[in-house]
Amino acid sequence: MLDPQGLYEWEPKGLAVADLALAQDTAGLVMLYHFDGYIDAGETGEQIVERLLDGLPHQVVARFDHDRLIDYRARRPLLTFERDHWSAYETPKIELHLVQDATGAPFLLLTGPEPDVEWERFAAAVRQLVERLGVRLSVNFHGIPMGVPHTRPVGITPHGNRTDLMPGHRGYFDEAQVPGSAESFVEYRLAEAGHDVLGVAAHVPHYVARSSYPDAALTALEAVTAATGLVLPNAAHALRTEALRTQEEIERQIDEGDEELVALVRGLEHQYDAVAGSETRGNLVAEPVELPSADELGAEFERFLADREGDGGR
Repeated sequence: MLDPQGLYEWEPKGLAVADLALAQDTAGLVMLYHFDGYIDAGETGEQIVERLLDGLPHQVVARFDHDRLIDYRARRPLLTFERDHWSAYETPKIELHLVQDATGAPFLLLTGPEPDVEWERFAAAVRQLVERLGVRLSVNFHGIPMGVPHTRPVGITPHGNRTDLMPGHRGYFDEAQVPGSAESFVEYRLAEAGHDVLGVAAHVPHYVARSSYPDAALTALEAVTAATGLVLPNAAHALRTEALRTQEEIERQIDEGDEELVALVRGLEHQYDAVAGSETRGNLVAEPVELPSADELGAEFERFLADREGDGGR
């Protein structure tokens, strides 16, 4: 493997500030990280990153070589054409930021498009950043589609070697093989190297998984702040406001929908409550629930998603 340090370069001013922050906080910094392009159901991770970078002071500490990591033919960057010439280009950016929370406490945020290639080298490079900057805990977050109703609290599946930081949450299965992501692979390699790492996967109702779902982002953000001690009230407030608006829109769409649409949501509610009740009684086997076919109702939900995209909901 080529030298991982060849994948990134330091921003001198940002690195100096990060070193100063590290000197003042001997316990070490927290690093949050999320990469666009994976399954991020409900745009959970994307919403959190957007709120953090839009609402908090931050500066770049390191930049990755996007030209080596991104396959432009798979995800083509946007070029702007004006009359007779190209006037702008949206350069893909994978950057490590130093951010300050509401109390002025510093933390790191690594984000950008998911690398398409050189995952081993990229994970090794992230490990170098973690060790150079004295990161005490790395936390990733995203959404996963689940057969749950939007009318019940958003569930969370914690993963990594520091799931003890999220007491009260449990896994839903013992083992599964799923397509990999750079985000998960970094977690795997960091844990393998003995670094503390925590993953937060929010459960997004499958029928809104391809639309923005602020409830999931808010729940994931609250889990992150509880585990890390970061204070992020502005981001939480913005997501809470968006969550209320989105819930109202979903209810409006359901009220205008047909009986099958309502039956799906009610069936998911019944299933959710049956499982929750069985856990309360100490019986982990819930009664089987017959749900309407997702294929039969797919067209209804596609219309819902298309309506939100047309209104600028994405």
